[in-house]
Amino acid sequence: MITHKIAVLPGDGIGPDVIAEGVKTLRAVESKLRDATFELREFSVGAEEYLRNGDPLPAETLARCKEHHAILLGAMGLPNVRWPDGLEMTPQIDLREKLDLYCGLRPIRLYHAADTPLKRYEAGQIDFVIIRESTEGLFSGRLAKPPANREERTDTLRVTRRGSERLFRAAFREASRRRGLVTLVDKANVLPSMAFFREIFDAISREFPNVRTEKIYVDAAALYLVKRPETFDVLVTENMFGDILSDLAAGLVGGMGMAPSGDIGEQYAVFQPSHGTAPDIAGRGIANPIATILSVVLMLDWLNTPETSRGATLIRGAVERLFAHPGNRTPDLGGSLTTGQMGDRIVDEILKTNE
Repeated sequence: MITHKIAVLPGDGIGPDVIAEGVKTLRAVESKLRDATFELREFSVGAEEYLRNGDPLPAETLARCKEHHAILLGAMGLPNVRWPDGLEMTPQIDLREKLDLYCGLRPIRLYHAADTPLKRYEAGQIDFVIIRESTEGLFSGRLAKPPANREERTDTLRVTRRGSERLFRAAFREASRRRGLVTLVDKANVLPSMAFFREIFDAISREFPNVRTEKIYVDAAALYLVKRPETFDVLVTENMFGDILSDLAAGLVGGMGMAPSGDIGEQYAVFQPSHGTAPDIAGRGIANPIATILSVVLMLDWLNTPETSRGATLIRGAVERLFAHPGNRTPDLGGSLTTGQMGDRIVDEILKTNE
């Protein structure tokens, strides 16, 4: 029996609401597996932790998280809890940087035609992955000390050869498992850093001769995601561009409640819904837990054993079967199910699967 140690960080706002359903789903999967169990340990991280103890990501908690095989995170930060310089607290970004989680995996899949504003698409016709660099780019200078001159601020877009090479290899490996197309999204017509980014992409592409490539400027990519999303397989891009395009892409398949994510490094990985803390609906039982439940799927795939892969398949199948029926929806998708009821229906589907 293999025991997988999972650090659970519920976080702020609706984070605890959706994490409860993710944990419920994981326990249901565990009951169906023959050779895998999950040891869960919860830790307090986020804006609420800062209000209690003065640090949103205590060093001891980070050290404890490193002792686990994976991290399952809800959502972190609150709009009214900020640092003295006015920036919102983002311990989830701190985790990416401190654990060197360079590969931001953002899968986008349409489960039912009723859930997309693009009414010409059926289930499965929108199915692609955005891979976002998560340790460099325009986010990299966010902690830099501001200059004394109060009349100007500058943000630096950082691109390194090492960071880009490993990102592109991850994108090509992902495309090799899918439909064999990688789309580079950049702004190489204007920014020297992006021209460098493209040069490295071309070099790495030669290592994967069986994977097709295309290159699109970020503004055109935003247009094409709306006009022809079915043509994309794996898109790879810089940190800020990926942040923006991921939200646009989520809107194509039902919104942020349907958008899972993983931030993956060589040694550690964090899995979380792509949405924020939504404090206005926290505790009301109306948050959509599917993004969190699908993030559990990504975590099980990343753990990469036959049993965890089987668990991922069980959850994925449960979501597909439930979403084939328009009535199985939380309020964000026009339904009436509570957060807990949606989790219960996923669990019921898993438990009745004969595998």
